[in-house]
Amino acid sequence: MPTQQTLLYEGKGKKLFATQNPNEVIAEFKDDLTAFNAQKRSSEDGKGALNCLISSLLFELLAQQGIKSHFIKSLSSTTMLCQKVQIIPIEVVVRNIATGSLSKRLGIEDGLVLPFTLVEFYYKDDALNDPIINDEHCKILGIIDDERDLDFLRDQARKINAILRDFFDQKGLKLVDFKLEFGKNAQGEIILADEISPDSCRLWDKQTNQKLDKDRFRQDLGDLKSAYEEVLRRIQTH
Repeated sequence: MPTQQTLLYEGKGKKLFATQNPNEVIAEFKDDLTAFNAQKRSSEDGKGALNCLISSLLFELLAQQGIKSHFIKSLSSTTMLCQKVQIIPIEVVVRNIATGSLSKRLGIEDGLVLPFTLVEFYYKDDALNDPIINDEHCKILGIIDDERDLDFLRDQARKINAILRDFFDQKGLKLVDFKLEFGKNAQGEIILADEISPDSCRLWDKQTNQKLDKDRFRQDLGDLKSAYEEVLRRIQTH
């Protein structure tokens, strides 16, 4: 049984702990809530456990479809065992429906279904407010080893989107947009990392467009925990 050792990293939503295996870590999901680059903060009891379980289920779903991730297994309600990875400092954002920053930035009508899936890269740097970047920026910043890595990230993001969009659609949910992170494991493979949860995905009810994600916190809509519980209930329904 892996044992939790030194704290390696603490982010907005998770803590990572070393284990007795140098290539494995324990991820502990926190109840903290942050938005707008952590300018808005709160917490919600039980949120970490919901995100941990939802992420575990979705990582397992993706693994069945051939998508490799850092997820190894669940350990408790708030912890999972993961491969240790070197995170690539690129947030890969996948958009199916215009909303949020895309609508504000380009004046696209909120709720408009995009003519194709849009994949964007953002530089993972809180001090710079995670600016949007292109391939040339990635090369200048030296955050990729090979230009083909960017094509791989886009390809994986589109595959993951196809799997998740179809899955959520069957559960009565629209996958509006979501954020992915990737990292390199001990073998040098680029694999999916971080989490897939209502903290990192925008999910709307198919019939009502009710928001069942972190926008409930961003926009002061309330009932965040019940929204996350509803997402979990739906994805567990066969």
